[in-house]
Amino acid sequence: MNRIALVTGGSRGIGRAIALGLAADGCRVVVNYATSEDAAAAVAEEIRSGGGDAIAIQADVSNEGAVSDLIGKIDAAMGPVEVLVNNAGVTRDGLLARMRSDDWDRVMEVNLRSVFLCTKAVMRGMLKNRWGRIISIGSVSGLAGNPGQANYAASKAAIIGFTKSVAKEVGGRGITANVVAPGFIESDMTASLGEAALEAAASAASVGRLGRPEDVAAAVGYLAGEQAGFITGQVIVVDGGLTI
Repeated sequence: MNRIALVTGGSRGIGRAIALGLAADGCRVVVNYATSEDAAAAVAEEIRSGGGDAIAIQADVSNEGAVSDLIGKIDAAMGPVEVLVNNAGVTRDGLLARMRSDDWDRVMEVNLRSVFLCTKAVMRGMLKNRWGRIISIGSVSGLAGNPGQANYAASKAAIIGFTKSVAKEVGGRGITANVVAPGFIESDMTASLGEAALEAAASAASVGRLGRPEDVAAAVGYLAGEQAGFITGQVIVVDGGLTI
């Protein structure tokens, strides 16, 4: 495919699998990270050792100045971003009655504001080239809600509305915007839920297991490709049948 792809939060878990998957499809990959420098460097090196092209760049994508600097560095090193994967995210779980306002704000900053900032930052290049793929990682929590995750669910639900609006704005210029909404995926984020909760989640899924990061990466890879040019404004649920 030979497109330039930016994966935010690309150092671990789902982001790492997405970065590796896009590289396997021929993309030149920028692995963005906030704090995990060694992990991000390892992902980029794994891609290069397999014959691909990748660099790791640090940036807090919830910060407008940092995003501007990030895009500037990518332009200088590779060129304009053609595939954007908004994957960076955090959780600050807690029941609403006891949720602190700074926990609400931080989740909104990282999960939602970053999507706005990064999408806006790459839009000029995509409009000029009349081609682009914007793929944001949502969650089934944004579709069905989840106790103790009012902030997280709200941020992921908002991404859906944002994506549908963007899809309508830029579809005529060869740019698509979609959401991939994972269910319970084996990752650092879900590991904190505990063994009993994860076993229950696996049992609740129709396929009888937790998802793997590669399951999400496969959906992203499809949406990033030429063959998905007629799919936009959609939410692709990757949850093993959990929410049906």
